Amino acid sequence: MLHIADRLAAACRAKGNALCVGIDPRWEALPREVRDWHSDGTLTAVAAAFAHFSERVLEIVAPLVPVVKPQSAFFEACGPAGFMAQQHVLRKARALGLITILDNKRNDIASTAAAYADAAFAGTAIDGKRHPVWEADALTINPYLGRDAVEPFLASARQVSGGVFVLVRTSNQGARLFQDLDCRGKPLYQHVADAVGAWARENLGACGYGDVGAVVGATHPAELAGLRQLIPQTLFLVPGYGAQGGSAADAAAAFRDDGLGAIVNSSRGIIACFQPDDAMWEAKIEAATKAAITDLKAAAPMAKLTPN
Repeated sequence: MLHIADRLAAACRAKGNALCVGIDPRWEALPREVRDWHSDGTLTAVAAAFAHFSERVLEIVAPLVPVVKPQSAFFEACGPAGFMAQQHVLRKARALGLITILDNKRNDIASTAAAYADAAFAGTAIDGKRHPVWEADALTINPYLGRDAVEPFLASARQVSGGVFVLVRTSNQGARLFQDLDCRGKPLYQHVADAVGAWARENLGACGYGDVGAVVGATHPAELAGLRQLIPQTLFLVPGYGAQGGSAADAAAAFRDDGLGAIVNSSRGIIACFQPDDAMWEAKIEAATKAAITDLKAAAPMAKLTPN
């Protein structure tokens, strides 16, 4: 299989954009008709509603965007049925030709990290046979425990030409509490970025980017621009655009001049762009997706993305 960075580059060029749609289903925000179809009040029914809605979202956005990012927390909150729903959503996305980033910000050490990683990527090994679980193309991870905790994720991802996106400069308001701490003359997040850049250089694709990316929020545009210069061979996953307050202009610095280098995520701005009683919710999701693409193209080098 092609290197993950090359697959992302090809997908972005084919669609002419680098928008990622976040799949973060919330019961209260689902269309009324979907809730009515799954209204017995059990977590199993909620999980079925999440799968129903998410799969319809995928069908709407697949012709338009290259990447989707299911957020595992909302599926996990439904218990075992939620895990089944997440699996259905990931499989549906792959069947539609979308690249998947499973967002669960994993980290641990030794065999525990390996178990998380294999579930995401290479599959769980039983008696020498690999059993696929999530089969994600990429996974978000937390670097706080250090390289030995990151290594199992890199090893499993590289078995299947997958990738990881490491939390570097996150989009939440409280990020500065730890990420801005002065550490040997520079903020902690820059030390993390240095490590991520080194890990990315270990395995570069033909497009010039590695299989280790950085999560850098659009809500910190100055830091985003600085990090783009600091780690030029690292792909950025950029949350915070749209509902969290980041603008297309804020996200622009994440891109290389040719339009590659970043994936910009929008979740609530697309999948919650309607009122639950709105019968036209599907059309509004499509319109919101197209509007985000237009917005990003107007402000970012993403407009240069065209099929080879």
